[in-house]
Amino acid sequence: MPGFQHVPILDWRLYELGQKSEFVSRLRDALVNVGFMYLQHPPLQPGLVDEVKSYLPRLFELPKEEKEPAADEAFSGYSALGDELTKGKVDQREQFDFGTPFECVWKKGDPEYLKLWGPAQWPLEELLPGFKNTLTTYLAQVEKLSETFIRLVAEALGLSPDALDVFFDQPMSSMQHRSKVVKYPSIGDSQQGVGPHTDSGFLTFLLQASPHKGLQVQNLDGEWIDVPPIDDTLVVNLGKGLEFVTQKIAIATTHRVLSPPQDSGDRYSIPFFQIIRQDIKLADVPLSFPPDVVALRDTRVSQGVFDSVNYAEYPSLPSGEVSLIGRIRSHPDVAEMHYPELFKQYFPNGTR
Repeated sequence: MPGFQHVPILDWRLYELGQKSEFVSRLRDALVNVGFMYLQHPPLQPGLVDEVKSYLPRLFELPKEEKEPAADEAFSGYSALGDELTKGKVDQREQFDFGTPFECVWKKGDPEYLKLWGPAQWPLEELLPGFKNTLTTYLAQVEKLSETFIRLVAEALGLSPDALDVFFDQPMSSMQHRSKVVKYPSIGDSQQGVGPHTDSGFLTFLLQASPHKGLQVQNLDGEWIDVPPIDDTLVVNLGKGLEFVTQKIAIATTHRVLSPPQDSGDRYSIPFFQIIRQDIKLADVPLSFPPDVVALRDTRVSQGVFDSVNYAEYPSLPSGEVSLIGRIRSHPDVAEMHYPELFKQYFPNGTR
């Protein structure tokens, strides 16, 4: 059985129009064999996506001094072009890290990973009127979608709809989920927009906010497959946490972004990351899957060697600590400022 050659399209209207079993069947195939999918006609307010898109060029055109300060202890805020690393190589993108509303609860003596959840740093309202409200509205609607979607994932894998609830604080809205607003400048398609990686957590919902190609996923044969933008879709992919708790029945697929070709205009995207409980150690919550679902994994084409190795700590560490390690490795400048001991641990020779 060869690796997939395209990313499947799942139409949310199947679910909305009462054809849940058909939707879940298609979802199962995507989870097991691809780890990526387009979600067509997602349940978002009409016009909201276009409104979000309209702000993106203006957001990145803000004066440098207004984009600062640099990212804080929660790795929230602005990261300049070239500030982020993937597999030790510089990513050619600039970005803002935002999140759903949350007040940090960390106090002295608590695990440092609790600092990762806290208030987002937003541009001043007078500089970009309406942006914060528009993006917050968008994130709230994707958050609601993610809560429904993860229960459909559970059903697709032969579990009860609430089987994955244990991995989230309850209600789920009491947690913080994270998002980025990313700009990939048009500097040539041989450049690493972002290098090969897998995501953390459970699910990512990606809005490809400009018409550029660039996103690619790696199939089970090691080939890179394009995931071009399609109107009225979100791209949904699985994180390494979900792969671990499903015992690799569902797969977290390696992906990357190539920079837009020279003079083709800038590429924009907005990923929403569904975060899981910070205190949970995934190995402590084993799940039991039906034999026919386990067989889907065991008959899948053997996986080769992929170009990403991140989040290997999930079996042994709390989820929050795994996320913090990932942030340290990706953003050494912020780590050196706010987590100097961890910075020294992962960059003993510095980054220069």
